[in-house]
Amino acid sequence: MRVSIHKSISNPEQFKQQLLTWSQQFREVVFLDSNSHTQDYSSFDCMMAVDAFTSLKTDFQNAFDDLKQYQQTTKDWLFGYLTYDLKNDVEELKSANFDGLNFPDLFFFQPKKIFLLKGNELEIRYLLLCDDEVEEDFEEIVRSEKLEVKSLESLEIEQRISKEFYIEKVNKMLEHIHIGDMYEANFCMEFYAENAVINPLDKFLKLNEISKAPFSVFFKNCKQYLLSASPERYLKKEGETIVSQPIKGTSKRFLDPIEDEKSKQFLESDSKERAENIMITDLVRNDLSHTAQRGSVEVVELCKIYSFLQVHQMISTISSKLDAQYAPVDVLKTTFPMGSMTGAPKISVMNIIENLEETKRGLYSGAVGYFTPDGDFDFNVVIRSILYNQENQYVSFSVGSAITAQSDPEKEYEECLLKAKAMHEVLQ
Repeated sequence: MRVSIHKSISNPEQFKQQLLTWSQQFREVVFLDSNSHTQDYSSFDCMMAVDAFTSLKTDFQNAFDDLKQYQQTTKDWLFGYLTYDLKNDVEELKSANFDGLNFPDLFFFQPKKIFLLKGNELEIRYLLLCDDEVEEDFEEIVRSEKLEVKSLESLEIEQRISKEFYIEKVNKMLEHIHIGDMYEANFCMEFYAENAVINPLDKFLKLNEISKAPFSVFFKNCKQYLLSASPERYLKKEGETIVSQPIKGTSKRFLDPIEDEKSKQFLESDSKERAENIMITDLVRNDLSHTAQRGSVEVVELCKIYSFLQVHQMISTISSKLDAQYAPVDVLKTTFPMGSMTGAPKISVMNIIENLEETKRGLYSGAVGYFTPDGDFDFNVVIRSILYNQENQYVSFSVGSAITAQSDPEKEYEECLLKAKAMHEVLQ
């Protein structure tokens, strides 16, 4: 049981920073921020959950069954993540590549304290065992001042795959496409730094400031951190309605309004980018059909252009109505990993990219989000994100692009560098 208390917030942006500063005392933190993007499907502008009452941490084996049991048993708010390597639970697949981060494959927790912000209205939901702390905590939050962070040395960011090696690998993928093994694949490469000492909150604030993405996340589990400026929703459930919004298609932003509009128009009319997006839209339609009421899968928006601070993106929106025989976690299991980060056909592609990529993806191209007590949920796609293991002193961020028959390896490489720009800037 939880107590619910409402407060009016005069300056929501300032309050979000105060929340984040105050949260650093806790072992577990999830902070989700829409950065004031107008979205048809979002329930809150910002959410934060801290301090685990119970938690679930596991490897990929039977992970979705464990999560299903945990969600159905607690029937409470749960916050956490699914790593890309849960594919090994869904299909007969493996992940044998190098992993410098060593995060658990799945982690969720039932928080003692939750903050839900919508406009100027804040709802605070505490478990009854700590309901007497609400007013004291609120006063402490509004007194919090932004942390002053000492300047640290720049990191030496290394690239796991050289340009020449990247082009060689993309050409191998094109061979797979030409012989019919696949139609499209998301191929990713890692940038990393060893012996890295960073202030995660400072880096998140900088990344969020230059990106202002609609699915930004600050995540902490003891000494493991995710700093995410994701623009992409993976999956949302509200009542019986399921919504997925895959991104496929990227172009540069320009300071010159005329050049910027040209870039946007070019993306909208680019036949390769549209083909990528439509292929993934079809894949998502098929994934949603496994748990949908008959005839309820619908493409709400196809190849619509959305503009963010760093890039223009092509996004489609697909919805379905959940068949009552399926549980919320069933929808995640039958659609995971998301099509935008794999390709088509999904299982064949996952085998091919496992063999060609050099790094275990882990939380990158996984998902972070939450469940409500009613079994609704909302999850992002973990892209445009920095991962940090403070204990290992290892920092990592990965980027990828969609490889199709029309791909030019040089251009795909340039797209990866464009996507890496914000993370590079923050870390250097």
